[in-house]
Amino acid sequence: MIDMNKIKNEFNKHGGVLKTSELNVLGLSSRQIKKLLEEGVLMKIKHGFYELSDGIASDEVIIARLFPNAVIYLESALMHYGYTDRIPSAWQIAVDKDSEKSQYKIEYPHIESFYIEPKYLRIGIDSFKVNGVTMKIYDRDRTICDVLRYENKIEKEVFNNAIKRYVKDQKKNIRKLFEYAIEFNIKSKVQNYIGVWL
Repeated sequence: MIDMNKIKNEFNKHGGVLKTSELNVLGLSSRQIKKLLEEGVLMKIKHGFYELSDGIASDEVIIARLFPNAVIYLESALMHYGYTDRIPSAWQIAVDKDSEKSQYKIEYPHIESFYIEPKYLRIGIDSFKVNGVTMKIYDRDRTICDVLRYENKIEKEVFNNAIKRYVKDQKKNIRKLFEYAIEFNIKSKVQNYIGVWL
């Protein structure tokens, strides 16, 4: 007998997304999981990951559960910090350049992966919680460094808004900004774009 209350509680604990192994721990066999899929109780997100059909998980939770090492990046990070009003067409995430690229091909949510050297991937990581699930994101100062590094790939309006809003942000950390700028070899660019406002 499947205890749906127990299962629902477990889904709630994990932001609405469970792995096959977590369903197995709850006592569900692969046959029972298949039956719940056929009955429309569960929905498959991708191989090995499920959500309840009556409790759709947020995009952030799905990304954090499917790709725990991914970091919210560029325009998606700008949106989180309120540095842009433009909603990106895809969730931009930074991932290890050596990771298996096929794993990031999912139908929903739409993601755009940026493959980054491991030593750069770890710089400036912060986190926040969504429905009890921890999501990695680059902090404000690292995000602005990324915006400056990829100036040519970002629309001018998005770029300008990001710089202006960062400068006005009480939570910015100029010391960290310059530390990151040295790591990414863009110190002069930071001085040109940000320094004039300080």
